[in-house]
Amino acid sequence: MHSIFHVWKEIFEDDGLEPSHLFTLEEKPTRCIKYVRDSVFGIDFDEKSVRVARTLNLIAGDGQTNILHLNTLDYDRWDEVTSQEEWIDTYSVGFKRFKRRRVGKDFKNLSFDVLMANPPFAGPIKESRTLSRYELGHKPNGRLETAVGRDVLFIERNLDFLRPGGRMAIVLPQGRFNNSSDKRIRDFIAERCRILAVVGLHPNTFKPHTGTKTSVLFAQKWNDDPAAGPLCPHKDDYNIFFATQTKPAKDTSGDKIYLVKDAEYLRDQFSHPVIDQDLYNHDGVNGDGIAEAFIEFATKEKLSFF
Repeated sequence: MHSIFHVWKEIFEDDGLEPSHLFTLEEKPTRCIKYVRDSVFGIDFDEKSVRVARTLNLIAGDGQTNILHLNTLDYDRWDEVTSQEEWIDTYSVGFKRFKRRRVGKDFKNLSFDVLMANPPFAGPIKESRTLSRYELGHKPNGRLETAVGRDVLFIERNLDFLRPGGRMAIVLPQGRFNNSSDKRIRDFIAERCRILAVVGLHPNTFKPHTGTKTSVLFAQKWNDDPAAGPLCPHKDDYNIFFATQTKPAKDTSGDKIYLVKDAEYLRDQFSHPVIDQDLYNHDGVNGDGIAEAFIEFATKEKLSFF
């Protein structure tokens, strides 16, 4: 939803409309509707999450939705799932649009510009049929692994979703970044994309559900061909942005911590209370954060998307 609002704000500015009307105008510009209909997609294995996301998209979007109930890792079974009558009744319109993003006849490679993912960590994948489809499902000698962390396969799968020059943000357990046993995974990522940034999240971020220490990996797929997508020329040596969230934003019980002044919540332009965090500048209320520092870094590095 924040991606939609971000693009809509830019469309409003292009059309000479006041961005503050974003949530009040009943009739959105045609470009706003077309953007959501043609360019915004989501996939999740949990049907409840899909229903919630579809409802939000229907309310704020174009009256339709491209949020699909599918198993992201099990893409070679999608034809079987999507042929079921009940699934077709709910998801066929969005799926027809999704299929236009395929590169080739199957669903292994797609052509998205930006991807954001928060994959499940719990429970390794042991099914040989699933593992056989992934390079990271095999050992260096080519033999099949007996089990692979679910999030590891999501790294490879999500990279397959991106067009050349496409960008990805994915939440991963901290160990993937510093465990010596995970070096092969880091090498796999570095071979396929430029590591833009690693941002450490506070341990309270996903409480009360889990206290697992996580970081967000930001990466851009290598691309030397401007006709194929945004440029991201191959380099052997380059700078990487590192940052760590220092303000928890939640307490140890998982309740959000809000900024308070004179016993009153500080609020943004939409009268929402502002969370006490250092990830980004929320309407100028809490000062610059990690996002603004990254913008400065990206500008200095002359990254193509800046």
